[in-house]
Amino acid sequence: MTQPISGFSKKSKAEKIEWLAANYLQNTPNAVETLRKYWNEDAAVQQLHDDFIENTLSNYYLPFGIAPNFLINNSMYALPMVTEESSVVAAASNAAKFWLERGGFKAEVISTEKNGQIHFNFFGSEKDMEAFFEEVKPKLIESIQSIEKNMKARGGGLLGLSLVDKSHILDGYFYIHATFETLDAMGANFINSCLEQIAHTFETEAKDFELFQKKETYPEVVMSILSNYVPECLVRAEVSCKLDELTTKQYDGKQFAEKFVRAIEIAKTETRRAVTHNKGIMNGVDAVVLATGNDFRAVEAGVHAYAARNSYYGSLTHAKIEADSFTFWIEVPLAVGTVGGLTSLHPLTKLAFEILQKPNAKELMKILAVAGLAQNFAAVRSLVTTGIQKGHMKMHLMNILNQLQASKEEKNEAVRYFTEQAVSHSAVVEFLEKTRK
Repeated sequence: MTQPISGFSKKSKAEKIEWLAANYLQNTPNAVETLRKYWNEDAAVQQLHDDFIENTLSNYYLPFGIAPNFLINNSMYALPMVTEESSVVAAASNAAKFWLERGGFKAEVISTEKNGQIHFNFFGSEKDMEAFFEEVKPKLIESIQSIEKNMKARGGGLLGLSLVDKSHILDGYFYIHATFETLDAMGANFINSCLEQIAHTFETEAKDFELFQKKETYPEVVMSILSNYVPECLVRAEVSCKLDELTTKQYDGKQFAEKFVRAIEIAKTETRRAVTHNKGIMNGVDAVVLATGNDFRAVEAGVHAYAARNSYYGSLTHAKIEADSFTFWIEVPLAVGTVGGLTSLHPLTKLAFEILQKPNAKELMKILAVAGLAQNFAAVRSLVTTGIQKGHMKMHLMNILNQLQASKEEKNEAVRYFTEQAVSHSAVVEFLEKTRK
């Protein structure tokens, strides 16, 4: 059995790889070669990547693609997308082209407020706590003046503080709810720094509060942390057109719209459908979030919490038919940044922002919402017409061919053959066996 190791983070990259190969990769002769193969040839770029996290051994590549033809608020965009799922970029591109001919996407930011909490225990009188909070509140705000100086100069900073009593749910549990405007920064470090300073001031001032001293009962801070649930940081994107503009060779516009709206209603009603429905939305959102160096885990967490805000989990998108018009839209919380973090460090992230014409945070929110709406439109359109697998498996064909180590000529032949044939792993195996004979 491999023994635990101490001081691993202090070893050089070569020493870490050597240890890993000796202890966990004895039966993988090409392991070290594989790790080295994905190093960047530019030593400075590789060092930059090595510094992103601890114990870096190599780079894990994902495709960086482009979905063109997005008309958003009458401006044209090409969306950089980072994803491993074969059909995402194609679906987004197809949806963009479809709506380009029908007026494009409209998007607006509804609000940009972010928040965090100072969670604490207090087992004394609720009225005493309320009195203390009102007395100490100005000092709490004053205590972060130096931290928020630069943010305030740009028009952001702390917006408000409020006391929340949750002791009826969890004995002795209260929290201070803090709201912030962080402008073009995602703001996690700024918010957490503010919260920790406020918490320190809160506990310090509590020691001198007379009502607490008399009863020898003081608040105890448990933790201070921002929240990734940001329902007040909201963006809306929509598309609309006349029903007859939805008519194609394959389907009648009115019938298609009715089936589409019904599919959305099902996703609003049935959680099992809603989860997959929303996952498809996030295929588009996450791909652009990754390309722009933002935190897709934070975005995912906040979005899915928002989908369950009404005590059940439902669709993030909505659709309706009014008279002879079809409208499809999304409202989604998105706390993202265009400065700080990896946004100015990762070379491809910087390039992604150039491609997007250097958007600010609000503009990026709109772009992300549109990416999610486009992805969802493409998925639901497939589901209510041809079925999801026809297009998805066509895109998955190359993955299967690569798994089966097909040659360039075999790949070309397979692409031609499966243009008119259903794609499955067994069908591709059978095709290659016949071709190779």
